[in-house]
Amino acid sequence: MIDDLGLMHSPILGTRQLQWRDEDDCAAFARALAVRPEIRNAFIELRGALGAGKTTFVRHLLRALGATGRIKSPTYAVMEPYELPSLQAWHFDFYRFDDPREWEDAGLRDIFAGPGLKLAEWPEQVGDLLPAPDLRMELLVGDRDERHVTLTALTPAGAALLP
Repeated sequence: MIDDLGLMHSPILGTRQLQWRDEDDCAAFARALAVRPEIRNAFIELRGALGAGKTTFVRHLLRALGATGRIKSPTYAVMEPYELPSLQAWHFDFYRFDDPREWEDAGLRDIFAGPGLKLAEWPEQVGDLLPAPDLRMELLVGDRDERHVTLTALTPAGAALLP
């Protein structure tokens, strides 16, 4: 879809608003997402301030998909790969990128073009070089430490992931 300024944008195919009262709610959502077949090749963007719960959600999702051992934040490594029982997954953290071209220089285009689950924190640091996500998750911390989560589906696969 092209907007009034001539910029290309993915159409929004659906949105949902969730509220996670605590980490148990986050874990329950991750478990529900993990059983959907579309998760196998999804690209999920995670947006939110430091401490909003992006990495916590990723850990719960990877555990629900069968990850064992330590699940590290890729803040310094940029990417952590996971060989899961039924799929490959990559967890990215672009927080430290100063220039979107660092994504190109890191050689990540092939991973995003291939099969598997891609979970990206701080995608805005890459500018418009990333492909359109299937699902965008925006997490906001509420007054009582609850999380307000906005899910936006930008592809049919993303729409199938909506609760």
